[in-house]
Amino acid sequence: MTIALGALAFVALALEVTRLRVPGLNRLYLRTLSPLLKREEDRRITGATYLLIAAFLVFAFLDRDVAVACLLFLSLGDPAAALVGQRVPGPRIFGKSPGGTVAFIGVSLAVTGILVGSGVASYHWALAAGAAIAGLVELVPLPVDDNLTIPLLSGAFMHLAMG
Repeated sequence: MTIALGALAFVALALEVTRLRVPGLNRLYLRTLSPLLKREEDRRITGATYLLIAAFLVFAFLDRDVAVACLLFLSLGDPAAALVGQRVPGPRIFGKSPGGTVAFIGVSLAVTGILVGSGVASYHWALAAGAAIAGLVELVPLPVDDNLTIPLLSGAFMHLAMG
């Protein structure tokens, strides 16, 4: 699986670089996929490619339980943060809703509970801390896409803490 993820990430990155350097190809790409893209992805690598890169890296270098957890934090927590954050009025931190961050962390803690409860992962306090770190990484405006930073930073923390 790791080899397949690596190959997919490489192909996706190669396609991204090509479409960004060939304007006609980029226009075709945007015309075809625009409903699925964020506004700024017309001129930068898409979140889907960053996700493939992150998936390859966490499965290649981290324990399976940690890799599964941090990818689920991103896959389920990030949409929860967006849904709640867009609907909850109030103050913003770095342009984002603290309510969205709470939703992200809550969903990620639920993921941890399900993974541990189902026997997929063994309990370790670092899983819960990793869920909180993933939520905080989503909140902070880092220069790299959060589809890459959330799994890498939360996964690295959990890996080191469980090590």
